[in-house]
Order: sequence, then C-alpha cells, then structure tokens
Amino acid sequence: MSHKNKEGCFAEAYLTVYLTLTLTILLSLCLALIEGVRQNVIFMEAECVTDIGLNSIFAEYHRELSAQYNLFAIDSSYGSLVPETEATVRHMAEYMKRNFSTEEVFLDWLFYRDFLGIELEDIEMTKASFLTDGGGTVFRRRAAEAVWDDMYLSLFQELCHWMQVVDSKHLAERDIAAEKRRLDKMLSDYDGEEKQISETQWITVEVENPTASLEKKRKEGILKWVVDHPSELSDKSLPADELIMTRMALGRVNQGNWNIEDIGEAEQLLERFFFQEYLLRYMGYYGAESEEDPLSYQIEYLVAGGKNDLENLRNVVNIIFAIREAANTVYIFSDQEKCLAAEALGYVLATAMTIPEAADLIKLILLFGWAFAESIYDMQCLMAGGRVPLMKDKETWHYDLEKALKLGKIESTAEDQGLVYADYLRILMLLQNEEVLTARAMNIVESDIRQTSGNIHFRLDGCLDALEVCVRIKSVYGYDCEITRQKQYNVMQ
Repeated sequence: MSHKNKEGCFAEAYLTVYLTLTLTILLSLCLALIEGVRQNVIFMEAECVTDIGLNSIFAEYHRELSAQYNLFAIDSSYGSLVPETEATVRHMAEYMKRNFSTEEVFLDWLFYRDFLGIELEDIEMTKASFLTDGGGTVFRRRAAEAVWDDMYLSLFQELCHWMQVVDSKHLAERDIAAEKRRLDKMLSDYDGEEKQISETQWITVEVENPTASLEKKRKEGILKWVVDHPSELSDKSLPADELIMTRMALGRVNQGNWNIEDIGEAEQLLERFFFQEYLLRYMGYYGAESEEDPLSYQIEYLVAGGKNDLENLRNVVNIIFAIREAANTVYIFSDQEKCLAAEALGYVLATAMTIPEAADLIKLILLFGWAFAESIYDMQCLMAGGRVPLMKDKETWHYDLEKALKLGKIESTAEDQGLVYADYLRILMLLQNEEVLTARAMNIVESDIRQTSGNIHFRLDGCLDALEVCVRIKSVYGYDCEITRQKQYNVMQ
C-alpha cells in the first residue's frame, strides 16, 4: 500500500472516531436534557394537580350553609352520620388520581405515551380548622367577614355611644322594680297603725297606694300590655336533637389544630359589631320573623336562651322594659317640674291618709309609678315598629301624672329620632357574654340546616374552614416529591 493511501485510511479512521465521540456526547446531552425536562415537568404537574385537588374539595362547600347564612365550609360528613377528615382526604385523592390518569385521553393506547408516569403515593391532612374551633371564634370571624364590606361605621359609632349611656347611667344594672317594692313596703307599714289625732281620739290608718293598679299590671306580665295580639305570638321551640352547644359542654366536638391568631381590643370590638350585624341580617326577630325555621324569634333566643319563642320574647321584652324604666326614672328625677307635681300630689294624698310625714315617700312612689307607665308606652311603641330615644327629654315624654296613674291610652306618634326594637337588640347582644352568644348562634345554624333535605345529621364541628395537606408523589421513572399546601375560606387581607 502506498504512503498516500495509508494517510487517507488514517484520516477516515480519525473522522469516524471523532464523529462517534461527538455523537455520544451530544446524545448524552440530549438525554440529560430530556431527563431534566421530565423531572421538572413531574414536579410542576405534581404541584398543579395538588392545587387542582385542593380547589376541587373547597368547591364542595356546603350549599345550604352558603345559601342560608353566606358561610363557606366543607362538610366532612358529606351527608353521612359522622364527620371525618379522612373522607375529605379521600375526595382529594380521587380528584388527583383522575388528573394524573391518562385513561380519559382519546385512544391513549395508540397515540399517547405517558412521559411522566406519576402516581399518588399518599395524602395526609396535617392541619385543620373547624368552624367551631376556639369556642366558636372561627365561626364568629367568618360571620363578621360575611358582612364586613356592607356595614357603615356610623352605626358602630352610634352603638358605642348607646353603650356609654347604658354604662354611665347603670341602666342595665339598676333594678327599678326592686327599688319600687321597697318604697311600697315602707308605705304599707303605715297601714293599720293606731294614730292619736287628739287627746281623746285615736284612728286606724288606712293606706291606699296610688300606684297599686300599675303594680298589678307589672305582676300580670309586661308582654301582654305591649303587643296587640299576645295569643298569636309564636311558641315554637328548638328540636330536642343534641345541638353544638350541648356537645361543646360535654367535650364531644371535633377540634382542629390550626393556629387562631389573636387580635387587639379595638379589632375585637369591631369584629363583635360585625358579628352582631351578621346575626341581625341572617336571623329572625320579632317584627322580622323567620317563619320557616325552628324558631321565629332567633335573636331573642341568642339573648335569653329560653326553651321556646314565647319564653325568649317575654324575657327580652322584660329586659328592654327594665332598661327603659331605669332610663325614664333617671330622667324624671332630674325634671324639676315633674318632681314638683309629684310632691304636690304626694302631700295631698299623705294628708288624706292622715300620715303627712309620709309625703316624701309617696312622692317617690308616684315618680317611680310615673316612670313605669311611660315605660309601658315606650314598649308599646317599640313593639309596633316605632322609635324610642335611649334617654328622654321634655319633648319626647308622653304621659302627664294623671294619665300615668290610670295608664290611659295614648296613640303612638312617629318619632324622627330614637332607637328601634332592633337597636335595643343590638345593645342586649353586646351586653351578652360573647362565647354564649356565639354558641347559641351556632345552635340556630345547626338546627336550621338540619331542617333541609339530606342534612338531618349536619354538624358545624364537621365543617372545615381551612386545612393543610402533605401530598407525596412518585413516578415510575424513579422520581418522588413531597408537597405541602394550605388553603382556607374568607380570609380578610
């Protein structure tokens, strides 16, 4: 072989080796790139499918709870007897498996090859928050958020002013009826006394309390005197089923492990205000009854906690009447003209009963009776849908002393200013213990939802408001990953 041919063979050999090495490197690079793409796409799809699974189970919020009370939560019982978070986990696993599967791809066996080979290995719910957590704190906050954007802060400022008046004048603390009974007892002690009117003449004192007819009406019950048709009032009661308040007292409620953030005192007061406005919007009360629900006077139940509508309404009317009577008593003792009128009549009556020394006592009894009669009028006005100022003045006072003692009928006049019945309910709810008010509200929600089709076993402590899941994914190509996600409803930013 010539020297020239040998050089050509060597050149071709070098070229072959060079191409082989180059193609090997390029092929390795391409395979590495493909594998890198596979790995990253596996992780990306795992995250996407996890998010889709979470969104899917959160889309399964309880429809009746949303429709009736504008609250969103996952009912982990899914219509069964007992709620369990494992059922929610199974639902999420189902959604994720369907999204990983290629079975629904058209002719997948012919045109499609699974490049990722992803499988769901495990799901664990590591954190959960139920509506009843924190003694109902979660429920209260979600309810407040439901009306947050629709409320005017001017109403909040008014409510704060009303509470300042109530606190400063002790309207919710004074027991005017007890004070009046003590005065009546002091007057009755004169009855039957032997009194000497001359050296040789003695008489037996006969006392007639000028407010006796008013006290008789008090004993008969305020409610019958302030509503037009007492016999037509609702007497519905909550069902005998065990509701959330009872289960909480027995410690038989589901508890989540979500961290409930503390808020400042000002934020707590605002939250309480919005929560109460939520209750007034979504629950019934006298004059705005909830006819189809187990209780018609639901707000009255929140305040009084009685067994039935009639008992709750009677108790609330008595509480509002006590506040009105205290407010009217405070005013009437500050009105010099009314005090003089009571003093003059007291002196006349005391002289007629031959006990002139009791004139001041009778004056006090007359003033208390006058305030009682005015309070009856106030309650009649409120229950008829009218307005009554928290503290009255000369222009808003209606009874003179003569008509007050007879409790004469005065036609209600439409006031431009003052509080309506719902405003007094706002005050009573704010005076109520927050935890008790929340628990009773949850009782109402549970009993209402249980009246609807398919929800006979509904439980608020089975309603998930937020959760955290840890998802483990594996691939037939040897990759695996772990993803942690959190999601919750109605969080105010």
